[in-house]
Order: sequence, then structure tokens, then C-alpha cells
Amino acid sequence: MAAEKQRLADDKAGRSDWRHWGPYVSERQWGTVREDYSPDGDAWSYLPHEHARSRAYRWGEDGIAGFSDDRQYLCFSLALWNGRDPLLKERLFGLTNSEGNHGEDVKELYYYLDATPTHSYLKMLYKYPQAEFPYARLLQENQRRGAEQAEFELLDTGLFDDDAYFDVFVEYAKAAADDILIQVSVHNRGAETAPLSLLPQLCCRNIWSWRAPAEKPEKPTLSAAAGGVNIDHAQLGRYRLDCDSDGLGVPTLLFCENETNARRHFEQPAATGFFKDAFHEYVVEGKASAVNPAQTGSKAGALYSLSVPAGGSVRVRLRLARTATGGKSAPPFADFDAIFARRHSEADQFYGDLQREIADADERLVQRQAFAGMIWSKQFFHYDVHKWLDGDTGEPLPPAARKSGRNRDWQNFAAAEVLSMPDKWEYPWFAAWDLAFHCLPLAVIDAEFAKSQLILLTREWYMHPNGQLPAYEWEFSDVNPPVHAWAAFRVFQIDRRQRRDADDGDPSYAGDLVFLERVFQKLLLNFTWWVNRKDEQGRNIFQGGFLGLDNIGCFDRSKPLPTGGFINQADGTSWMAMFCLNMLRIAVELAVHNDVYEDLASKFFEHFLAIAGAINGVGDDSPGLWDETDQFYYDHLRLPDGRNIPLRVHSIVGLIPLFAVQPADLELVAQLPEFTARMAWYLEHRPQLAALISNWHVPGCANRVLLSLLRGHRTKALLRRLLDESGFLSPYGVRALSKRHQREPFRVDVGGTSYEVDYWPGESHSGLFGGNSNWRGPVWMPINYLIIESLEQFHHYYGDDFTVECPTGSGKFLTLKAVADELSRRLTGLFLKGEDGQRPVLKSHPKLATDPHFRDYILFHEYFHGDDGRGLGAAHQTGWTGLVAKLLQPGSGPAEPLPAAKPTAKPALPSEDKP
Repeated sequence: MAAEKQRLADDKAGRSDWRHWGPYVSERQWGTVREDYSPDGDAWSYLPHEHARSRAYRWGEDGIAGFSDDRQYLCFSLALWNGRDPLLKERLFGLTNSEGNHGEDVKELYYYLDATPTHSYLKMLYKYPQAEFPYARLLQENQRRGAEQAEFELLDTGLFDDDAYFDVFVEYAKAAADDILIQVSVHNRGAETAPLSLLPQLCCRNIWSWRAPAEKPEKPTLSAAAGGVNIDHAQLGRYRLDCDSDGLGVPTLLFCENETNARRHFEQPAATGFFKDAFHEYVVEGKASAVNPAQTGSKAGALYSLSVPAGGSVRVRLRLARTATGGKSAPPFADFDAIFARRHSEADQFYGDLQREIADADERLVQRQAFAGMIWSKQFFHYDVHKWLDGDTGEPLPPAARKSGRNRDWQNFAAAEVLSMPDKWEYPWFAAWDLAFHCLPLAVIDAEFAKSQLILLTREWYMHPNGQLPAYEWEFSDVNPPVHAWAAFRVFQIDRRQRRDADDGDPSYAGDLVFLERVFQKLLLNFTWWVNRKDEQGRNIFQGGFLGLDNIGCFDRSKPLPTGGFINQADGTSWMAMFCLNMLRIAVELAVHNDVYEDLASKFFEHFLAIAGAINGVGDDSPGLWDETDQFYYDHLRLPDGRNIPLRVHSIVGLIPLFAVQPADLELVAQLPEFTARMAWYLEHRPQLAALISNWHVPGCANRVLLSLLRGHRTKALLRRLLDESGFLSPYGVRALSKRHQREPFRVDVGGTSYEVDYWPGESHSGLFGGNSNWRGPVWMPINYLIIESLEQFHHYYGDDFTVECPTGSGKFLTLKAVADELSRRLTGLFLKGEDGQRPVLKSHPKLATDPHFRDYILFHEYFHGDDGRGLGAAHQTGWTGLVAKLLQPGSGPAEPLPAAKPTAKPALPSEDKP
């Protein structure tokens, strides 16, 4: 077995804890909800960037290229100073939500280049200018610019025009699970020799300041030793950091405490101590008295004063390892280079095996960096809402207003785990539906981690007792689309396929049914929450609220409508229909092995048909959301006076009904007797639903039947819209809003006020829905991915005889599988080199697109310009955009149809009066 796969197997079996150490440190702990103890909930202002260097964090740590244990007791990160900056560069800088012309945004240049699932090898790049970092200019210029203008980025300052910058590569390689080799390589891209203060540093997360004296845990100790730092930590054990001095001179060891500078923040000018910002004062301000002369503390650094030659490089080596009794017997750097070379080779082997069917070298590069970004974005997330609201025993009580503020209803929430985050700066907190998308590409390389993440969000310390899944840190009660069941079953399938196809695999392996059952049982609660809370009229038409689609419609759906009333949502209703089919699919899989689940399969079958009937207007009391004239689904505004106004916006809201689709094999249906009998009864006694929604009685390709919100006619009608290049279809995927609204903005007048939607291909022109949020025209990876997968599902039923014009008006007809492949080609084309040798995602700046030291480092943005494909929003949100790694993986395919099952007796049909 290949070395990395063996490590994964050893970790799963409990033979070695290879995941104990990893890239679990955030790039931004400041400005987060967890650290906000303000009365008004203004997290950005309570602990801003300028306070971060000198205020101890309560719930976590941050740093550049951070690395820690999985409880974040001890963190390693990098600090730098070019001799000109006003600040020691210990963490990444960016603008807060109110400072930029498009909301919060990191203003740095960095890339995650490589990573293995066990973190046995990691590599990232940070680009640091040799001139003074332009903190004030970045702030002032972005504040000056209007919403119609582009953001002012670090490259726009001109500091990189003459290549006067450092490329700082940080690499980790594990000799063993608790023996970490660290290599920092600094390359001077400029024409002149340049000085650099390089400060690798250790920091013990502050777990002692927040308790009353009698409750305080033992404080960890970092202390100087010959050639490095000794670490004595009651929770973690004893470790040692060795610092290489070969050819660089002996580094200066610095020590202080990871505690708030009382002189700066507590109005205590006479306070004494060696505070968190001591290294800044020592290096930047030249205050030798700032650090502890006794060379002990809870924060330590090894200061290297480097002179990097023009066009040359220098290398610093360190080793962090658990210490055995008597210390190391061999010199710490004797085998360093050999281990590094071996781990890098093993990473190549791991991805070489994975990518053996990917012939194109550029596709392999993009996929490997996408996986790297997802692995690097794992973070330790610590947030106990009860303690956060009540305050700590050793600290002043929080303002009383907090008890009626954010997350007050989530006192069950108590997280202290490693989670997959959207990114490490802009979203250094989990988001429920983002995480669901993350798990698909993660499952390709590390199915056990993906499964553990999906289970975690359903645990009682995350899921609300009422069954709601927490949305994200800023407001757990917001509502995300219910995609957890979809992700769980897809991860189950990916894992099963991998284990069947492995060299030593079992072709009859049934899959991880324990995982599937655990998730399913908890999602029953979540489904009930949706039905009870989000169906205003009890008619199976849903009002999901926010659903992540900020800035796409007339109203902010996360708040009460200015018109009063509510919106019957085409997307909310369709997400619920999809949820039903996902739960049905899981129940059938489990019923193959346990007859009890046939009853639940029947329940979700019936509920799906009820929702499908409602959205399509079956029955006298439901107008439905389908517009026969426009051949499209619309939201309906339901006013307090009973009026029902269709909101005729051509957005992805009307395309999401495509996602509720499930083909099934007739052989399986016949082998689940109770389920088959109930279906037969229901379809016989509800013929309107069967005729309009389900192709259950008409076998299609490979003797399959189909459950879907759409029959063939409506499928083709939606696809005519979707594949229209003057509307939804862009060269790089499907736009969230049809481009027709650039020509014909939508307006609705209610109560004397006009509300408008028009097409914006790039950044938002309105701060109403959040400064950097814009679904109004751009291309988003997760929705595109679900469109592709849904088309493949339809193809499972219809086969090659069912074709549509693609693009609309071209005269070229393709099968649905070929359409899915075309959309996948357009999406992956965002990142791949075009005929001009440039990547569309990087065309926001010529240096990104063409410079040899930039053009092959990929940024995985939050979303993409609807017309030219430029990356927009969060620059490093590898999270759901990491789905590109899944699209590039041959043979991974969409969700499979319902599989063959165990033989059973022929079903007995129920009586007429007992469904």
C-alpha cells in the first residue's frame, strides 16, 4: 500500500494519530463572533486588526502558515518584518465589512500549493513586499471607491511591479505523527539584496486567563534550551522545537506571555509584564525590554536576521517533536532533508495514483491545488455559546444586551473540533451548506474525514434540540438549503466505490451503513423541523427565508418583508422536494439491509409527491409556482390582504426544481415489498400526481423509472432558458441571474414602493444584502455542480434518445449527459489555461495572469464574473469552489441510480381502504 494510504489506514484503525497535528490555525481570529463581547454585536469593531497583536484571544489563535495540534493547545506560525513596515507581520491583513467598497476582503497574496490528507506534507506560499506594507492606502482607497468600481487590491498599489518582494514558501513534513519538520524558503525576486527578519514562533493558546484563580488550569511553559525551545504543556505533553543555525547564525530566542497588553488596552500605563505584542516591540520598535530576559513564557520565537541576495534564496529549518525521556539521541537535522524528500515523493505518489486517468498536466495541477486549499482550510473551531453569553468566571460579566442578541437560542452549541471551513480569512467559521459541498471533493481523498464532518453537524452539541442545523457563526438561526442528506449519500457512494475498486477491495462491499444510518436518523429531526417551521400555510409550499441566496431577488429574505406577508419560494419548495428524494434514497439503501426502513421510504415518497403536486399546482387550493405562459418557476409574494404576486425574475430560483430528481431500478422496487405496495396504492389513488410529476409507470433507459418535479416537457422548457447564452449560460457556467435582466430589469410596485432586480455580472452594487455578496449574475460553483449532477441523473432515465439544443438557438442537439459534460468543461475552464495561455480566474490583473511567479498559482474564489470568468468575492474560498477537483476526477460520476437489492418475496398490495 502507498505510504499516504497506509497512514490513512493506520489513523482510521487507531494505530497512529496522524491527524493530531495539522494546519488548524485560522488566518483571522480578530473580528469574529466568538471574540465579540460588545453590547451591540459589532464583532468587526470590538476586536479589530490593530488590536489583534496585543489582545489575547479567548477562543482560538491565528497566524501565517499556522500549524497546531487538534485542540490548538500549541500553535506554530510565521512572523516577518522587512525593516520598513509599521507592524510585525504576524497575521494577514484585510478590510472589515464596513471598510471596503465591496465588504470584507483579505488584502494579501498567498497560495496553498500542496497537501496530503494526513498532513504528512504541506506547502504554501506567502508573497511579502520589500517596501512598506500599504495598510493605510488599502483602507483609504477602498473607502473612496464606490460600489460600481472594482476593489483596490495589493497588486494595484504597484509594490510588485518591479518584483521587489519575497516569495516565502512554508513546508511541513512529518517524520512521525508527533514529529514535524518545518522548512521556510525565502526567495528574493528583486534586483537588489534585501534584509528580512524571519521569526518562526510558538504560541500556547490562552486557556488560563478566563478562569477564577481556583479554577485556572496549569499554565504551559516555553523555555530556552540549547539550540531551541522546550515546551511543557499539561494537556499536550512535552515537546521541543529545534532551530537550525547552519550557515545562518544562531537565532535570537525571544519569550513573552500570550496575554493582553494591559498598558495598551486596560488603561494601566504602569502595568508590568511581557505581553503578547512583545515581539512586535522588540523587532519593529527596538525595545529589548519588551521580552522576558529569563527566556520563558507562553509565547516564543526564534529570530533570524537574514540578508537575501537578489534572485537568490535562503532556507531556515526547524523541528517540532515530542520529547522522550533523555531527549533526542540523534542530531535533529541529520535526517531532515531525506525525510522531506521522502514525504514530498510520497505526496507525488498519492496524487499520481489518484490522477492516473487525468492526461492533461494543467488539469492535474489545478486539481492538486484545489485539494491543497481544502486541506489547508481545516481549522480548529472553538465556541461554547452558553459560556460566551454568560461570561467567564475570571472575567467581568458581558453586557446584559447579549442575552437578547445573536445566537441566544443556541445554548446547546459547544464546539471544540477541527472543521472544514470555507476559507481561513474571510470565513474562518463553518457554514452548514458550504461544509456539505466541501465533503464531496474531500471524500475523494479522505472519505473518513468527510464522513466525520457530516456526522459532526448532526451531533447534539451542534444541532438544535428542535432539529435545526446551525447555519454559521454570525447567526446560527439563519436557514441554509437542506443539502446535508444529499452530501451524506454522495459521500457514502464515493467511499463505497473507492473501497470496492481498491486493489484489495471487495466488489460486494455494501458501504458504510453505520455512517449512513447515523446521519439519516438525525436528519429525520431536521426534516421535521423544516416541515413544521417553514410551511406557512401547511400546503407543502415552503418559505425557507435566506437560503444563502442573498442579493438575487427584490427583498432581503433573511428579514421581515417591507411589504408584510411572506414569499412562497420556488427554491425553498424545490430544496424540500430534493431533501425528500435524498431521504427516500437513503431509506431505500438501508431498507435493502433492514426492512424497517421501508416504512420511512414510503413516508418520503408520499411527502415528495405532495410537495411536487403543490409546486406544480395540482389540486384546487394550490395555484402552484409554475408559469405556463413563461414556462418557468417563480417565487410568489403573498401579501397580508391575500393577494398573490408572481415575482417574474429569471434567476436560479426557477432552475432549482431541476435538483429534485431520482432515477431508480425497477428490479429494486420489486424487491422491497412494503415500499412497492404503498407506492402502487398511492399512485393508483392519486393519479393526478402520478401523471404530472412521476414517470414511475413508464420504464426508461436500463429499465429505470423516474421521480422528479419535472416531466420531459418542463425539463426541456427549463433547459431552453438555462442554455441560452443571452440569458443564463455564460462561457464559464450558468449565471445566477439571467442576462436578460441587463436589458429588461424586473420591477414590482407594492404599497407605493418600487423594487427592482437587474443583472450585475461582477461585484454587488448594493450593500443591502451584505457588502461582498452577489448572486445577481455571477457564476457560483455549488449551484452549477448540482445542475450538472441533476442532468446526469435525468440522463440515467432518458438515455441517449432525449436531446436538447445546446446552446439554445445553435441548431446543435446534445444528450443530457453531453450537456452536463459541456457545463463541466465551461466550469473547469475558469481555472485552466486557455488558448492565450492565461487562466480566466486570474485575469483581474496582468501579473496574476502572465507572470511566471504568479500564473500557475491558482486562486479558488467564492464566485466568478458572469461574463469573463474573473475571480470575485473571497479570494481563497476553496471550500465549495473546491468542487472543481471533483469535476476533474474521471469516473467519479453523479449519484448512482438505486442499486440492486436482496431477493424478497413478491409484494402483496394493500386493501383499498388502507394505504
